[in-house]
Amino acid sequence: MDRRDLLTSALGGAAAALLAPSAWAATRRPPNFIVIQCDDMGYGDWGAATKGAIQTPNLDRMARQGMTMTDFYAGANVCTPSRAALLTGRYPVRTGLGHRVIQPNDKRVLPLSEKTIAAALAPTHSSALVGKWHLGHTGPDWLPTRHGFDYYYGIPYSHDMKPLALHEARRGAEAEAETYPAEIATLQQKFCDKALEFIDANRDRPFFLDLALSAPHLPAIPHPDFHGKSAAGPYGDVIEEIDSIVGRILARLKALGIARDTLVFFTSDNGPWFEGATGGLRQRKGGAGYDGGYRVPAIVWRPGTVPAGRRNDAIGMSIDFLPTFCAMAGVAPPAGVTIDGQDLSATLLRGSPTPHDGLLLFDDEDVVALRTQRWKLVTADYYRNYLLDLPARGYPQLYDMQKDPSESYSVAERHPDIVADLTARVDAARARFAPLRTQPSAIIGMRAPPAPPAAAN
Repeated sequence: MDRRDLLTSALGGAAAALLAPSAWAATRRPPNFIVIQCDDMGYGDWGAATKGAIQTPNLDRMARQGMTMTDFYAGANVCTPSRAALLTGRYPVRTGLGHRVIQPNDKRVLPLSEKTIAAALAPTHSSALVGKWHLGHTGPDWLPTRHGFDYYYGIPYSHDMKPLALHEARRGAEAEAETYPAEIATLQQKFCDKALEFIDANRDRPFFLDLALSAPHLPAIPHPDFHGKSAAGPYGDVIEEIDSIVGRILARLKALGIARDTLVFFTSDNGPWFEGATGGLRQRKGGAGYDGGYRVPAIVWRPGTVPAGRRNDAIGMSIDFLPTFCAMAGVAPPAGVTIDGQDLSATLLRGSPTPHDGLLLFDDEDVVALRTQRWKLVTADYYRNYLLDLPARGYPQLYDMQKDPSESYSVAERHPDIVADLTARVDAARARFAPLRTQPSAIIGMRAPPAPPAAAN
């Protein structure tokens, strides 16, 4: 009995309960997992939403062959906390990296006590992080290979930060890590080439690949082969380059005969920055509690397992990757840590309702919104450099996301019971996470108006 048969025998009962019968019968091994994660790609930057200005035939085909998650959220509205959330399955305030974005002179790193997807899947999967890391770049333990990954090839932070260099490392040989010059125009193709090399090398065993592209984060500098291709400027050119990379990855899986063994999830780390489209959602990257900074493209693909051509509005978040992948692989999630994500297996495979009763949205370490399947309570927003407590100002913001996904018109006055329930849940969350904060809250409440002067005698 080979390793795969032994693993299947040991885990068959638990894993079969998590997978649809047809899905479990289609494979004799735990599935491969690939997350293709863009940097700052907007909810409306692909497909019909671009109105032809940007051509995304590979993403469109991926959606036809798989499932589009229409209400999927990044773990934060900026890069570092979002990536920490994705890899750990935890709200970023728990990781110590919930406050803003790591800068080149920053000394913060992801603590070794945090368990990543790669570490959780280590009993069954080889792993690689190819692309942007942005979870710390100083000290002896910053490399992804010290956080569960077997292989790393990429840049330490956003490609607009300096000094910029490519790093390559293998687990257990960090002292031999190599550094190479980096040019923005060629980065995405280099990332794709290394990702394909990793897939080729691991075709016969389960693997997890985090392909963390550093585009379309500004500056948008496409590879010369894509320059001038779109009708949406360099940003559009870069989106078309990303689309081609998706096509290359899926084509290689098919050519190797492992497409049916591989779940691919395409998404972004947050909403668009100064360019890009939110698809009609309110606000952008770095905004407060509205969806434009958090809701991201999400396409799930696994032929023969994920239903084809489906659009699913079940709410989910990047914190769900870790528990979902663990469940599909038949391995236990990390012990001794609180996992905020939920297992989305049934949602992805059978169209079941979301397992979430609500998703918290953080702006840095402040809880600023709560999304349930139907409702969205926004409690803070920026105005002239201030993060204002909206309810304290007398402006409660409740949105019916089924009728008003653009969050244009509050219906708080019509549903006081919903406002009360969600407000209580936000208050409880703020109290729960308060001991984990590294910075004081930035939310400014409105002071009570001064008392009127006493009437003259």
